[in-house]
Amino acid sequence: MIEVGSRRRDQPAPPHVLHEALTEPDRDPARPCLLLLDDEVRPGIVTAEPPGLVVWSSLWQRRLDARIRFELPGDRSGHGTDLRWQLLVEGPPPDASLLGHPRRRLDELVNAERHTSGQQAHPHETRR
Repeated sequence: MIEVGSRRRDQPAPPHVLHEALTEPDRDPARPCLLLLDDEVRPGIVTAEPPGLVVWSSLWQRRLDARIRFELPGDRSGHGTDLRWQLLVEGPPPDASLLGHPRRRLDELVNAERHTSGQQAHPHETRR
């Protein structure tokens, strides 16, 4: 598999909390963490090695060969996580014009929606 997208960003939660959020996104029914769009499918867990690694199957119906790899090392403070996601695909990479949506979507799931730290804002709430 080849990497076609990646981003690293500090998260306030420790690695074990993020690992749980990525492997059990529906653990709190009152606060669903994985809100899918119409062109997305629920990912399966391909690999889960607590607390530092999770690999999902694809989110996208049109790219079922894709994998999303989450590396979850602790940050320098010892309290948070220096989360890195990678978007991996089989074979030759898709045209660059087709990669913008999946890259943005992963960034939204991990950062804007606070998916991994359990701090997701409702889509209609104001984020502070």
